[in-house]
Amino acid sequence: MVPEAEARDVLDELQRLRARVPLLSGALAASTDGLVLAHDTPGVEAEGVAALTAAALGVSIRMTDAVGRGGFRELLVRGGSGYIATYAAGSSAVLTLLAEDRINVGRLHLEGRRSGARIGELVDAALARVERPAPTRALPPRPTGTPNRALPQRPT
Repeated sequence: MVPEAEARDVLDELQRLRARVPLLSGALAASTDGLVLAHDTPGVEAEGVAALTAAALGVSIRMTDAVGRGGFRELLVRGGSGYIATYAAGSSAVLTLLAEDRINVGRLHLEGRRSGARIGELVDAALARVERPAPTRALPPRPTGTPNRALPQRPT
């Protein structure tokens, strides 16, 4: 999971994105397996959207592989009253945006791709730090001789 400081940075990016694109009604960053990293989704259950995003991502990845179109980059779904756009965000996260029907789709893609790249950098860097093993101190060399020898006793 992403440390709290980076999760706050991701949330800040989501809020900046929503400020730049007024017709966005929600923004969510999630891991590729459906866990919420950060969200700004008023009135929408973030955990459910993250789980559905993971399912859609799985199908999208299989689809791009099946037709030889390379790795997943983005998915756009248009409903009767708006859009759901999902963008790759680094190697282990996705950005899902909820937008009103009147949004300029070109602007949605432009801003979504930029934010997805930024979130991907934050998440991938945080995970690299978490997964990197802590340096270990070298133990002094063991003395040669009889192994498991009892400590010397002081004469009584």
